[in-house]
Amino acid sequence: MSKTTAAITAVGSYVPDFVMTNKILETLVDTNDEWITTRTGIKERRILKGEGLGTSYLAIKAAEQLLEKRKLDPKDIELIIVATATPDMMVAATAAYVASEIGATNAFAYDLQAACSSFLYGMSTAASYIESGRYKKVLLIGADKMSSIIDYTDRTTCIIFGDGAGAALFEPNNEGLGLQDEYLRSDGVGRNFLKMDAGGSLLPASEETVKNRQHFIYQDGKSVFKFAVTNMADSAAKIMERNNLSHEDVDWLIPHQANKRIIDATSNRMGLDDSKVMMNIQRYGNTTSATLPLLLSDYESQLKKGDNLVFAAFGGGFTWGSIYLKWAYNS
Repeated sequence: MSKTTAAITAVGSYVPDFVMTNKILETLVDTNDEWITTRTGIKERRILKGEGLGTSYLAIKAAEQLLEKRKLDPKDIELIIVATATPDMMVAATAAYVASEIGATNAFAYDLQAACSSFLYGMSTAASYIESGRYKKVLLIGADKMSSIIDYTDRTTCIIFGDGAGAALFEPNNEGLGLQDEYLRSDGVGRNFLKMDAGGSLLPASEETVKNRQHFIYQDGKSVFKFAVTNMADSAAKIMERNNLSHEDVDWLIPHQANKRIIDATSNRMGLDDSKVMMNIQRYGNTTSATLPLLLSDYESQLKKGDNLVFAAFGGGFTWGSIYLKWAYNS
């Protein structure tokens, strides 16, 4: 009997309508299009507008697109994981609300938070549930409304992030396709370099924290860049080495969309031509937990059954890693 692996069998995505261009940012902070493009590769990002719309709205839209494309009854889904750094609210899981709203009444659901590595870690979790034999349909959604925690007077962060969501369905596979290997890591030293100071148990919300603008994301750009370049590239190279993959064997690199220079460093370390590197940072910016599934959705038509995919991500905390997956279907 062949080993059961966990394969991605469908993807979906959603980005808001409002496009915040670099030109718009020029009117908010002291920056310009050339500076942003040269240093990050970002030309525009999507922002979710409207009262009462949070990360769940993005996640629901992405899930609904997947369900429609796959013609899948939501009642057949057994587990929903929402990978996010910006849940709708504290305590109540965003995933539970998403499950109810899409009609997945037979699923249990919870959130997973590992900053920009959330979806990567979620892939490992979803695959483990499938491989265990307990569940046959696990829906993993990466979604973030980063605009909700961005200070649009801080030019070091407001140029980077955008809002969006992507979803992937994991199912059992007996053809040797799906998730093959993973290399996941973390280091608590990073929590001082990329964080939101207030709103958690360490520093609860108060009049003072609001006045001090401590409910917005803070990033020490140079430190984060240095760690990200080294660790994303190292983890991708290690997953190739462990699985005896040459640059010719890798069909696609799916890198977290944080900065084009980090992506280039990772692909160069792997020896990959640009034509094998998925990239949409110029259109969406860094959507945190949503970057990897958004790439899958945007490039789905180019993926072929049996393609070797290497995922790589780096996030606050610090969290990072790489996953080797064989694509399971032709779209």
